[in-house]
Amino acid sequence: MSQSAKLQTAELDWELVDGIEVPISKQFGDVYFSKDNGLLETRHVFLNGNDLTERLSELKDFQYFCVGETGFGTGLNILTLWQLWQQVRPDNHSHLHAISVEKFPLNKADLIRALNVWPELKPLAEQLIQQYPLPIAGCHRLSFPEERFSIDLWLGDAQDIFPSIPKTQAVNAWFLDGFAPSCNPDMWQENVLNHIVRLSEFGTTFASFSVAGVLKRGLKQHGVHISRPRGFGHKREMLKAIWSDSSQALTDSTDAAPEIKVQSKLAPTASNSRPRQIAIIGAGIAGLSAAWAFAQRGHQVTIYEQNEPLSGASGNPLALLNPKLCLIEQAHEHLMTLSWQHALNFYPRFKAFRPIQVQQMALKNADELLSLAEQYPSGVLSTQDQQDAIPETDYPSLTLHQAGAVSPQQLRDEILLHPNIKIEKAKISRLNSADNQTELWQDQQLIATADDVIVCCAKQSAELFENYPVLKPIRGQVSWVENREQALALDQAYSYGGYCMQLDAAQLILGASFYPNRDDVEVLAEDHVHNYELIHSVFPEYAQQLPSTETWQGRASVRAQSLDYFPLVGKMQNHQQIYTFAGLGSKGFLFAPLCSEVLAALVLGELCPIPQSLLDKLNPQRFQKKTKAKKPYYSG
Repeated sequence: MSQSAKLQTAELDWELVDGIEVPISKQFGDVYFSKDNGLLETRHVFLNGNDLTERLSELKDFQYFCVGETGFGTGLNILTLWQLWQQVRPDNHSHLHAISVEKFPLNKADLIRALNVWPELKPLAEQLIQQYPLPIAGCHRLSFPEERFSIDLWLGDAQDIFPSIPKTQAVNAWFLDGFAPSCNPDMWQENVLNHIVRLSEFGTTFASFSVAGVLKRGLKQHGVHISRPRGFGHKREMLKAIWSDSSQALTDSTDAAPEIKVQSKLAPTASNSRPRQIAIIGAGIAGLSAAWAFAQRGHQVTIYEQNEPLSGASGNPLALLNPKLCLIEQAHEHLMTLSWQHALNFYPRFKAFRPIQVQQMALKNADELLSLAEQYPSGVLSTQDQQDAIPETDYPSLTLHQAGAVSPQQLRDEILLHPNIKIEKAKISRLNSADNQTELWQDQQLIATADDVIVCCAKQSAELFENYPVLKPIRGQVSWVENREQALALDQAYSYGGYCMQLDAAQLILGASFYPNRDDVEVLAEDHVHNYELIHSVFPEYAQQLPSTETWQGRASVRAQSLDYFPLVGKMQNHQQIYTFAGLGSKGFLFAPLCSEVLAALVLGELCPIPQSLLDKLNPQRFQKKTKAKKPYYSG
């Protein structure tokens, strides 16, 4: 997947029309919305053109409906869709999901200015603006669980993005927008339309303001039936289409589309028209975040934990979200960079989160690290002037301004308060699939059945599967020490091979030791010394003022790491409704929120918020011998 080194934001001109500021793209020389009335045009072309009032109002309990869009622009179409959803959605657990692609995203100031045109959309626009992502290529999931609504905003070139989207579910309706084909021909190329149809199914509908030949021909070659009803305002025609079963003989028509009952293969079955019973084994950050993802969708979750929640590697006093960002041209499929952006949208919902900035010390390859500051959008990264550094150091550093710290115990308590989540103490020793249900056994006793089981037991996950991928143990110990007299700023952390930050106003937490292939968990004096030597190597004067390591407290635990350093997220072979989520290594709190969304998409049949290339890297079956070329798992 080719990507430009850095996304270019939209360059706009503004034209005053009847007292309304209309944004015009300098890149394409076209308006973002109709000068007549963009809101009314969206309703006429995209909402009515896809019969969405009727289709959304008739969604069954727990049914998922997805709308795809080819140009996000100002977000007007998506906000108008959201407004309709508020008006017609049934009082059940149905969910509306939108995916949209944008090559030239508006900067936030221009987005605010453009959406000020529509006062009636202001409450929704404010929520969109609050989660509006940085202009970094890749998929950005914006979640509004109270609204049962979510948006995947894919930033980048449509020619690159559409081939990369995994078909973990089909799109039900398309807004074929973007600028006119004469202004933006790349958006309407055969490659893009082929993948739009790939992501669809019989019953999927399409609507567009354009009736250009390239669009009609591209859809017709796939058997999509096209009609050309009256367009909006002065426009004589628009496009309204449906991908119908070949048994339905339909002809092109200038009239309104024939009455075709849209029967989707995605209609809820008996098993997903009710809350699914989800069993999660293990209450570390993987289990807790997965539980939250399913509970927020209305499903009933029971967590089974043999010890206490967070008794393993996730139970340290404080977790630092400290990604090692990649070169900007790799960001669209780099797990750590995508997870960092998602985590900073996820954790602020909890009181357990505190925003923080991290000084990443350049101990080696300094030029390579410091060059990232120029690649990323303004305000993300900067280089530190060491003359003003506190504590003092001889090393240059890169400051990551958008990071955070999470209190695991407080997060655990907040998650376990969710009414759809309960936790039971049990050691699950065997899983048995029977009649579309999975039995959970403790020794010789059947203790529960579930629709879906998620095994989140780190290295112990292997006990519940045959041929489970190897997870190697890595011992790590964190230390904390009184430093009231020389406390660092609460919003500052330092990363230097180890890391340090304030645990609270009086204590410094620092770590962590890293010993592969060790699974002992006693707190050792030698590991305190190791953590001291790490900080002393970078901040010698500051470290020398800390109390003796004999007074330090600590906690040791064992992380589980896969052989290729990617987590295991997905279904195990030959296990119908049994999934695994493990191998997060030392980045559990960073990876868990995004990976939980991926997992929920795979279990429940939703569109996935990562590209196929990354989904394949998370697939637990990736370590099995490849005997012959085959279609990628999860490709649909």
